[in-house]
Amino acid sequence: MSYTIAVANQKGGVGKTTTAVNLAASLAATRRRVLLVDLDAQGNATMGVGVDKSTLKLTARDVLLEACTPDAAIQDLKALNLWLLPANGDMTEAEIKLRDQAAGDFALKAALAAVADRFDFVILDCPPALSKLTVNALVAADGVLIPMQCEYYALEGLSALVDTVAKIRRVINPKLEIEGLLRTMFDPRNNLANDVSAQLLLHFPDKVYQTVIPRNVRLAEAPSHGLPVMVYDPQSSGARAYLSLAGELLRRHDGGQLTLD
Repeated sequence: MSYTIAVANQKGGVGKTTTAVNLAASLAATRRRVLLVDLDAQGNATMGVGVDKSTLKLTARDVLLEACTPDAAIQDLKALNLWLLPANGDMTEAEIKLRDQAAGDFALKAALAAVADRFDFVILDCPPALSKLTVNALVAADGVLIPMQCEYYALEGLSALVDTVAKIRRVINPKLEIEGLLRTMFDPRNNLANDVSAQLLLHFPDKVYQTVIPRNVRLAEAPSHGLPVMVYDPQSSGARAYLSLAGELLRRHDGGQLTLD
């Protein structure tokens, strides 16, 4: 049975796309069938798995506006053992047009219904805003994974997102849950980071992943090579951390073992 995870945070620069790409690649390495969906007009997740966003003929925009079927736009990235529904600047058009549609909040859910059963996991990379595209992701998702940098404004932003998730669960998607809170770009030498981390563990004891994503040069370099970090440098601390996250997620859901190809 497919499980859909929206990787969301309205704050930019917290490692959201890095998490979507590397979690998808890590799950794929455990022989799970994974679809990565890029919903951001920046197309960073698309570029992060080696697809040139400037040459795309069909994107998530076309799928959301019913200009093509999901199968027509999904790309099979055999080298990474995962599938991609790509995005580029055309997503801005989808954002605008979906606002005028009566069922605009359900466009992604309807599109994924045709293909989701072919995948074990669908990972949705959301824009860094509580936009119409992010709402589409939350309506389509089973769980929300929230990457967070442990800094001063993190808890305030988290509160707004938690309120949005609660509202969507109450009004539109009753199955939606917070999948987990992921501490990213973490530096244990930073007192503020440790204080915010402690607050997260205090207020969300069952939701904070044990896995912590460290600040890591290889994680920052990998996107420029169009590769997930576990392919770019599998021995790096960043690669090991995302494999650990994948293992933790699998254990949470089905007791799955982290068996790599």
